[in-house]
Amino acid sequence: MKVLLMGHPNVGKSVFFNRLTGAKVTESNYPGTTIDYTEGWMRIMDKEVQVVDVPGTFSLDPKDKAEEVAVKMLRESKDAVIVCVIDSSKIERSLYLALEIMEEGYPMVIALNMWDIARDKNIQVDVEKLEGILGVPVLPTIAVSGEGMRELVSRIEEAKKGNIQMILKNAEGMENEADHR
Repeated sequence: MKVLLMGHPNVGKSVFFNRLTGAKVTESNYPGTTIDYTEGWMRIMDKEVQVVDVPGTFSLDPKDKAEEVAVKMLRESKDAVIVCVIDSSKIERSLYLALEIMEEGYPMVIALNMWDIARDKNIQVDVEKLEGILGVPVLPTIAVSGEGMRELVSRIEEAKKGNIQMILKNAEGMENEADHR
């Protein structure tokens, strides 16, 4: 299994990477470029899982070399689970990228990182509602302290298995909600 850490620059992807891999890293340049990416390994349920810290990108329509590499790495990893790392204090800016990745059909987990900063700014996000709307696992995290990392790992496995049961459950819940209006 392969996990790609994707998101805007400066949202904490590298901190996630270090937490997940224990900083067992290999830094490389993408072939034909001077753009760095980092790869390492972690264990999920007795399986070795490759983790790649992809260069930051704002969308799947690249505007510079780093974004081109990020998009190319995504497209070359059709079997990967994507952990889309979002700055919780600026959630609306990152959802566009998450939606683009979802449209490509990748199994995904959304990590609402910097949850503590959002909380300090009195920004409130209804995680369950967002998860229901998007149909993918969504969880608050604070990568620098490790908060939410265990749940993230379990949700990666859930996403890899396919979010079919979760999507069906959410669709059923939305139908029931509509019936009660």
